[in-house]
Amino acid sequence: MSAEDRLDRARAKLNRVDPQQAAALLADGALVVDIRPHANRLAEGEIPGSVVVERIVLEWRLDPTGTHRLPGLTANTPVVLVCNEGYASSLAAADALELGLHRATDLTGGFRAWQAAGLPVVPGGTPAAP
Repeated sequence: MSAEDRLDRARAKLNRVDPQQAAALLADGALVVDIRPHANRLAEGEIPGSVVVERIVLEWRLDPTGTHRLPGLTANTPVVLVCNEGYASSLAAADALELGLHRATDLTGGFRAWQAAGLPVVPGGTPAAP
């Protein structure tokens, strides 16, 4: 299976959200998870209130039944994954669904779409969740 096929398969499972929908979800208490590399976050900024999770440990932090999950995370927590442009986040969101996060999705267009929509951005470089 090609990377494009895998992306298409992942996105078929998701109800992806645009920047305004993601902002509304965040305002309503959704968990926004930024999986971008530190260099991108440092250069471009971050979404206020987002949680940084390194991709290498993402499944452990998003497993709602795991001992290494993010504090307060449950299977019913709405989760929006964010990458640079909305590709890696689609794959990660599909993985989150498979872990049992029934309300997981990703941000169409990623952080750059959020920024282009004029939504708030804070300086980047926040350490990843332990």
